Amino acid sequence: MNYKSIIAVFFVIQLQAQVSFKPGLRTGLGFSTISETHSTYKKDFYIGGFGEIKLGKYYALQPEITYSRQGSDNVVRNYNDANSGMEKFKNENLKLDYLSFTLLNKFIFGSGIQIQFGPSADFLVNHNLVKRKDTNDLAFVTGIGYRLPSGLMFEARFKKGFYDILDSDYYYNDSNNNYLFGDYNTNINFQLGVSYLFGK
Repeated sequence: MNYKSIIAVFFVIQLQAQVSFKPGLRTGLGFSTISETHSTYKKDFYIGGFGEIKLGKYYALQPEITYSRQGSDNVVRNYNDANSGMEKFKNENLKLDYLSFTLLNKFIFGSGIQIQFGPSADFLVNHNLVKRKDTNDLAFVTGIGYRLPSGLMFEARFKKGFYDILDSDYYYNDSNNNYLFGDYNTNINFQLGVSYLFGK
């Protein structure tokens, strides 16, 4: 066995010694809205599970499955009434529930501080939209967390969707700036919550 083989075997042994897998659960409160709408943030919950694949002292890969209730409240819709021919305004609470599959990169600093980021594929499982464009969504997630020695972690995340999710022609926009409704309407979601890692 030459020196290159010895180095390779040593590297594999060291890697196996550092790699570990632990499951966990996460839940919390979400604050979501839809971009380019005149609306307020919708407050609802999210819940899910994950597996932390520790690949070293400072890095872990975390696949997640999360049920997230999103949308936007008090969305101002202005439209032309077919019966009266007059322009009318209506406030609607829009609901979009997703099953999200996230692949999170985690960089670990100090005793428990984590910097998180990664992509998410979101599949729409329930909604109350009359008309929509894209059924599903692709998003980017970033955040920060702090894990206690017990396995309990507090985390804050920001999630931004890329797909246009609404048919804005249905919600109408007559260039009245008080009732802004743009053409590119994406999911925006803030999450505050806790997670617990099993197998201390």
